[in-house]
Amino acid sequence: MNQFEKEVQSKRNDAVDSGVGFIVSFGFFATMFIIATLVEFFGR
Repeated sequence: MNQFEKEVQSKRNDAVDSGVGFIVSFGFFATMFIIATLVEFFGR
């Protein structure tokens, strides 16, 4: 066992971090989609 396995920086669950990352990226792309839809709708 090396020193990085003994002294971990974060003991949180990786599934929580990956879930937060997925939600943030999904929210970003959903926001971009909504903005593009509004621009197309009101740009006519």
